[in-house]
Amino acid sequence: MKIRRSGRLVDMTRYLLDHPHHLVSLTIFAERYKSAKSSISEDLDIVSEMLEHEGTGRLVTVPGAAGGVMFIPTWSSKKALPFIDDLCERVARPDRLLPGGYLYLTDLLGDPKMVKQMGQVFASVFSQKKVDVVMTIATKGIPLAYAVAEQLGVPFVIVRSDSRVTEGSTVSINYVSGSSKAIRTMALARRSLPRGANVLLIDDFMKAGGTIRGMMSLLSEFEAKVAGVGVLIEAEGAEKKMVNEYVSLMKLADVDVDLGQIQVKRGNVDHYFSEAETT
Repeated sequence: MKIRRSGRLVDMTRYLLDHPHHLVSLTIFAERYKSAKSSISEDLDIVSEMLEHEGTGRLVTVPGAAGGVMFIPTWSSKKALPFIDDLCERVARPDRLLPGGYLYLTDLLGDPKMVKQMGQVFASVFSQKKVDVVMTIATKGIPLAYAVAEQLGVPFVIVRSDSRVTEGSTVSINYVSGSSKAIRTMALARRSLPRGANVLLIDDFMKAGGTIRGMMSLLSEFEAKVAGVGVLIEAEGAEKKMVNEYVSLMKLADVDVDLGQIQVKRGNVDHYFSEAETT
């Protein structure tokens, strides 16, 4: 049955949003909706205009017989920065303080809608990078890494503190924790990461960057390359960072346990969106 244009537009938009960074041939849409490619092209122009107007992303057209259209998730600053500001307000709530000055973040990282939006922001930042795999370390960073990988249309892998029999043979390294200076171990299954892959590292919190640095060392064992580093929250001024280049959504400026005060502000992702708007 041939679908009306209104139905095509809705279904086409949903299909593209569900398949980010995947090249979709016009033939697929033409056969899906029993419509001519010329009509499909006109529909895609409407979808493209809508996505850019909403600040959600853009459509890239690849010409030629083997070409098609690809959806690239890219949030505009008008959409991303208010979301990050709202995150900062949520994290700064005094009731998040735990004994020892730790922050409770499980509710945010357990909220599918919130985590998906975090993933969309990171996907925007790294949309121009060649990313084959997203990597994180267990356990709190897993939902965030999954959301980023979904938006980039790539798989994700989990680094663990010990090897598991269900993952087969693993590669293990020792690394120095940036905050405690303790020697720790991380392991990754040999089958989980192809040689020479471009890997985006994602973590929920970075103090000095020892964990991120450890994952970088682990990548060298697979002859893999670091495509970028993204962290949800970084601690400001705690100590010298062991990682030079990274993107943070939020920056933890200060925690006063006695007064029950938490100061959180935008991370350096602010600079990315500022530069993106001027180019």
